[in-house]
Amino acid sequence: MTSRLHFHALILLLSAAAGCSFNPPARDLPSAPVAVSLTPAVMQPAAAVITSDGLLAHIRALSSDAFEGRAPGGRGEALTVDYLTQQFKNLGLAPGNPDGSYRQRVPMVGTTATAAMQFSVGGKTIALHSPDDFVAFSALTQAEVRVDHSNLIFVGYGVTAPEFGWDDYKGADLRGKTLVMLINDPPLPDPANPAQLDPAMFGGTAMTYYGRWTYKYEMAARTGAAAAIIVHETKPAAYPYDVVRNSWSREIFFTRNEGVNPGYPPVPAWITVERAKELFAASGLDFYEQKAAALSRNFKPVALAATASIDVHNAMRQIDSSNVIGRIEGSDPVLRDEYVIYSAHWDHLGFDPTLPGERTRQIYHGAIDNASGVATMLEIAKAYKALPTPPRRTVLFIATTSEEQGLLGAQYYAQHPLYPLQKTLVDINIDGINPYGRTSDLVITGPGKSSADDVVRRVAARQGRTIAPEPFPENGSFYRADQFEFAKAGIPGIYAKSGSTFIGKPPGYGRERSRHYVANAYHKVDDVIDPSWDLSGAVEDARLLFEAGVEIAEGEAWPAWLGGAEFQRVQPSH
Repeated sequence: MTSRLHFHALILLLSAAAGCSFNPPARDLPSAPVAVSLTPAVMQPAAAVITSDGLLAHIRALSSDAFEGRAPGGRGEALTVDYLTQQFKNLGLAPGNPDGSYRQRVPMVGTTATAAMQFSVGGKTIALHSPDDFVAFSALTQAEVRVDHSNLIFVGYGVTAPEFGWDDYKGADLRGKTLVMLINDPPLPDPANPAQLDPAMFGGTAMTYYGRWTYKYEMAARTGAAAAIIVHETKPAAYPYDVVRNSWSREIFFTRNEGVNPGYPPVPAWITVERAKELFAASGLDFYEQKAAALSRNFKPVALAATASIDVHNAMRQIDSSNVIGRIEGSDPVLRDEYVIYSAHWDHLGFDPTLPGERTRQIYHGAIDNASGVATMLEIAKAYKALPTPPRRTVLFIATTSEEQGLLGAQYYAQHPLYPLQKTLVDINIDGINPYGRTSDLVITGPGKSSADDVVRRVAARQGRTIAPEPFPENGSFYRADQFEFAKAGIPGIYAKSGSTFIGKPPGYGRERSRHYVANAYHKVDDVIDPSWDLSGAVEDARLLFEAGVEIAEGEAWPAWLGGAEFQRVQPSH
């Protein structure tokens, strides 16, 4: 896979600041002989303690009305953190923070934005309604952020990628402007087969980080733009506008950063494609013609005959959220100072008292996203405690906060690690499970980046399963979950789930279920336990991730980034 400029540049900068690219640390002493070799025959009885009932009990508790949707900074967080802390204690896990607690404090600012937006075109005003037409917010910790009659500039996909010979900005002076940009990365036809996407450009069918909204806001901030408006389209975004509305029209969180957040322009925003088409038409342009023109390397920013005025009022509060961390100390006196991480985010979207209906219909329960992932991590921890001896390396279980706000808990740990990153072998991330039964295949999200994939393949083969291609590579799922933040810090990740070939189900069943979940439950109040769930596949996946982690925690070889990956290990200078 071709390296991506901004990751590659970021990692090179980190490497230069930190010292050099990483090799596993030299050890003064040999590791101790293995008292009990944790072979598959030894692991599998321990894996058997992972059960459907165990998963369901945790999901039921965490997604219940009492937990209020598990938003950071409120009663839902307090109950969740207490629940996880007690579960870690019940399992016999040691406190994961070296200060003797199970918590890592994550300082954040909670912001509830009230926004108004209008466009001025030829003396006429196009008024937009929040949140049905747009959402806008600000990461600046100030009560009001205003953009006044800022010139609107269409910047295509908003991508600068020299390795692909691509630059949508062409050196334009965009300071103080409001940028309008498309979601995802440029879907360029293959010259040899125009019906397919060019595999040599932007990952072909697989979305790269250039397609993520986070990247687009980062680039807008670098240009000095006053605002950046992403045009939402369901297919390239991989989710309906309801997800945008539900995610950004409530209290949102940012890590505290002395009044500025370099990853955002002063006002980031989204707009529906319907209102974008209206804006372009009022400016004498056809939206889809301009979108097609943006598929050329020769594209240059297009000034719309319009200005934007945006007013954001912020109600702010400071909170200390928590990553919740348990630890199983390694059995080897030398290797116990090296680490394998399991991660799963505990947070979701909270509740919205303005929604109609009874209280339970106002709660974003997040049963799949991500009570199920946390439940899986707890069951995996239970399996580790069922081993006759701990693995040689220390295993950390990190329930992260604020993934829904932009992977903030994982990002904070990666920037403020409790254990040395240069001694951390891998992050095994769990975000959502398969509740529809067993599959004969498994999907590695973001395959081909590291040798950790080989461990997953071996364990899958022991289960009699094959590795299938990602069913929706255009979604860019690797860049949308916590293992991405660990990857940016140089730590290879495993993010693997059930495939789409369900045993005893007709072809296409898995894809249909996935689409149904995204359309009807993802980031909605209907992400709840369904009595028809069959968690046998989720159990099999959990057992696989358990065995993969044990193999890495026991083994001699460290997972390594493969050639062409946009990441590399870094270590502090000496």
